[in-house]
Amino acid sequence: MQFTDTIYALSSGTLPAGVAVIRISGPATADALKRLCGPLPKPRTASLRTIRTRNGDMLDNGLAIYFPGPASFTGEDCCELQVHGGRAVVHAVLDELAGFDGLRHAEAGEFSRRAFQHGKMDLVEVEGLADLITAETEMQRRLAVEQSNGGQSAVYQDWARRLTHARAMIEAELDFADEEDIPGAVSETIWTDIARLQAEIDAHIDEAGLAEIIRDGLKIVIAGKPNAGKSSLLNALAQRDIAIVTEIAGTTRDVLSVDLSLAGFSVKLFDTAGLRETDEIVEREGIRRAREVIGHADLVLLLSEKPDGFVWNEPVGENVPVIRVATKIDRTETHWSAAQADVFLSMKTGDGIADLLELVKMHLPDLAGRTALSMPSRKRHVDCLRQASAALAGSLAANGLDIRAEQLRLASNALGRITGRVDVENLLDVIFSEFCIGK
Repeated sequence: MQFTDTIYALSSGTLPAGVAVIRISGPATADALKRLCGPLPKPRTASLRTIRTRNGDMLDNGLAIYFPGPASFTGEDCCELQVHGGRAVVHAVLDELAGFDGLRHAEAGEFSRRAFQHGKMDLVEVEGLADLITAETEMQRRLAVEQSNGGQSAVYQDWARRLTHARAMIEAELDFADEEDIPGAVSETIWTDIARLQAEIDAHIDEAGLAEIIRDGLKIVIAGKPNAGKSSLLNALAQRDIAIVTEIAGTTRDVLSVDLSLAGFSVKLFDTAGLRETDEIVEREGIRRAREVIGHADLVLLLSEKPDGFVWNEPVGENVPVIRVATKIDRTETHWSAAQADVFLSMKTGDGIADLLELVKMHLPDLAGRTALSMPSRKRHVDCLRQASAALAGSLAANGLDIRAEQLRLASNALGRITGRVDVENLLDVIFSEFCIGK
């Protein structure tokens, strides 16, 4: 796809900064660079240049790097200007670019969109790049790197290749059965691989839950009766005052949350209203919301200041663990035995906080020994994979080669929608390359 306009934008972080990077991409890139900096620098080589206005006035000294297409991020002529990161400097350069014919300011994500449309990246890699930019934990970084570098796309491309080969064999049997060099019933040899492929896709789908935890965070809900120390625990773990803490029962009326990083994982910690029966309208709404968030938790920390306070009748998800947390253990009038709770805390002294964190870490996913994190991290990936799996199951169960071939086509399209590259033309290429059709 060819674009007639050239785009530009600040590609680095918030100003002011030590260095700011201004990116230009499109057919007028070389001309714009020459008008700003003089003769074009050697491709892909940083060159110190004076950046000037059309009237010759100096704007700044900086590095200019020219990337002729298609060997660039966007696949078209592209350049980067590394200038001093002051607001006035950057705005002056951007204002100068705005005065050039054929140039306009880029829209959000437009450089990556051009990279996709020029075949430099597929949709999974584009999404991985977006996740890499926003990654806040080590595991989020690893997952995003796997996607942005094409590791996950390679898995989908291999599955698509196997499907294309299977479809080619079936189409050859259907359409060219009279040819002497087409072996009879060749399609029967591919159904074992189709069954294996479906099993691989289903196993991949099963990892979507893990990917969701890595990308969106492990949802941990702090629950319990009023005044059990829930808000104090939230503040202690966040290491700042998030929730109001008082001796008055029912202080927390809404669900409060904070994002933490624990052992490389993102953890979303929720403080909820104390669970009890009440006629107070606002508190009742808070308790309703508390029960709603408890129902979507990955882990529940059930707090109690008394040994008989761990009464738990709330609905939680299947196999969601509940950790019993004894609080206010510094109070001498309350006596606990070791079997009455999983961990013992005192918000006043800080005792037990480290033990609780170690216990929580035990419920984080175990990724030891994994060198790659190829897993579906977005709902649309999972939806397409499920469609592909269902189509493969349909092809294996169907009677009639035409119907089975159609189911394989649907599976191919579902996989192609994940990466944004639904390929329908190379099917004949496979047929003609593997059989001497029409010789």
